[in-house]
Parts: sequence; C-alpha cells; structure tokens
Amino acid sequence: QVQLVESGGGLVQAGGSLKLSCAATGRTFSSYSMAWFRQAPGKERDFVAYISWRGGSTDYADSVKGRFTISRDNAKNTVYLQMNSLKPEDTAVYYCAADARRYVSSPDYTTRAYDSWGQGTQVTVSS
Repeated sequence: QVQLVESGGGLVQAGGSLKLSCAATGRTFSSYSMAWFRQAPGKERDFVAYISWRGGSTDYADSVKGRFTISRDNAKNTVYLQMNSLKPEDTAVYYCAADARRYVSSPDYTTRAYDSWGQGTQVTVSS
C-alpha cells in the first residue's frame, strides 16, 4: 500500500475555486493510477476524477466535467484536483485513492479498485 495525505480543503463561496493536493509515500507512486472520490453526509463515496499512471488519460464524473481538473506530478509524488466554479452540491469530504494494480490505464469508478486511501479533506461550498 501507499500512504496518502490530502490537503487544500476549506470553505469557499459558490463560484469559487479550490485546489486539493494528495501527497504519496511508500510504493512507487508513478506506477499507479490515482483517483479522487467524495462523500457527502449520509451518502455513499462517489467517484469524482481519475488519472492514469502516466498522466495521459483522465476521466471525470458528469457532475464535475468542465469544472474540475485532475493532474499529477510524479516527480513530487503528488496528485492534484483543481476545482473551479464550485457549487453547494460539491460540499463533501474529498478522498484521494491509489489503484491496487500497477500500470493500469483504464479508469475504474468503483471504490473496490483502490487499496490505499487518504484521510480525507473537507470541502464546503456556501451559497
């Protein structure tokens, strides 16, 4: 497994922006695809964004397409989530996750594909 630590969450007004970071330590970060999920109170943990191990392939939930951008810097062992035009419905705890499999370039939208999770960072968007 890899250890993941998220940061960058906070309180922002609707229409604002935040950039989340997820720093990884442990196994070879650059060999694994990464994803962001989010979980609102009383709801399941949902897929938000995916990036392949090389960074050449990304995918997004329909609800965030055009507003969120996932990226990674393998030299810094960090994955990012740039969130623009935030809406109150984006309010949730955001988690980064590392794929359990190496060198996978196709996205998996289910939590069971990921074997390492961060502790989460709270994002609150006020109306």
